[in-house]
Amino acid sequence: MTILDATIARLDGTAGTLADLTGKRPALLVNVASKCGLTPQYTALEQLQKDYESQQFTVIGFPCNQFAGQEPGSAEEIQEFCSATYGVTFPLTEKVEVNGEGRHPIYQELIQAADEDGRNGDIQWNFEKFVIDADGAVVQRFSPQVTPDDPRVLEAIKSALG
Repeated sequence: MTILDATIARLDGTAGTLADLTGKRPALLVNVASKCGLTPQYTALEQLQKDYESQQFTVIGFPCNQFAGQEPGSAEEIQEFCSATYGVTFPLTEKVEVNGEGRHPIYQELIQAADEDGRNGDIQWNFEKFVIDADGAVVQRFSPQVTPDDPRVLEAIKSALG
C-alpha cells in the first residue's frame, strides 16, 4: 500500500483516493491557504499545472487551516477564492490537518521525507511542497519559501517525469 491508496475527498466532497486525484502520475502536493503571505504562489502552481499537464503531471492542493487560521473558509469559499483570484484548475482536496494527532494519513507518509537541508518531520508552514513520482514515492521536499517555479522544483518535476 502506498500513499496513492489513501482515501481523500475532493474539495467538493467527492470521495476517492490520492491515485484518483493524481491519475497515477507524478504530482506536486502542496498544503495551501487563502490568507497567507505565500498565497500568491497559487499563480506559479497554476502555471506548473498548465506547463506540465500534457506531460502527465498534476498539482494537488491540500487546504489546511493549521497555520494561524489562514484557511478559515468553507469548501465553497475556498473554491471560489482559488478560481476567481488565481484561475486554479488543478485539483483541491477537502481541508486537512498536516500536523498533530489529526494529521491526514497522506501527510503521515510525506513528513518522513527530508527536505534539501535534511529536515523531515512536521510541516513548517503553508505551501510546503512535495514532488512525488507516479508510484507515490517522494522525489523531493521543498520548504514553503521555495517557490513553485524555482529551478530546483522544476528539476524535481522533470526527474519525476523521467
